[in-house]
Amino acid sequence: MVSMELATAEDTMAFGRALGARLRRGDLVLLAGPLGAGKTTLTRGIAEGLGVRGRVSSPTFVLARVHPAGTAENGGGVPLVHVDAYRLGGDLTELDDLDLDADLERSAVVVEWGEGSAERLSENYLVVRLDRRQDSDDETRTLSLEPHGTWSERTPELHLAR
Repeated sequence: MVSMELATAEDTMAFGRALGARLRRGDLVLLAGPLGAGKTTLTRGIAEGLGVRGRVSSPTFVLARVHPAGTAENGGGVPLVHVDAYRLGGDLTELDDLDLDADLERSAVVVEWGEGSAERLSENYLVVRLDRRQDSDDETRTLSLEPHGTWSERTPELHLAR
């Protein structure tokens, strides 16, 4: 497991950009952490790293947003499917209705609150855990990467990319 400190929201965005720049079609990333930990901020960085189009915001009430790949001029090439499973509360029926396994064939899929339900979409996934410091009022987050399947081979490059 790789772990690092992110002192500011910009650091979270920068790590997201580094991760996004390395994502490929078929990649599944699960974001875990409490409310306010920075999952959507991280996803904004991932979207920038992928070069996708469209404003990234939490899809809490629509469950999923598709961000098309950007143009060749801005480095885009892989669409992003951004899912927020918070409201599902473990109800896999609604998650199945999103047909994410089909999206995985042509997109990178990032699922906020997906741990415990979205892992079944692929044996190859990365859990990115964000936690705020309990003993401080600063913005510092601890980010840890928990690779599964082929992500075990790719995680060291993420640590070095930051």
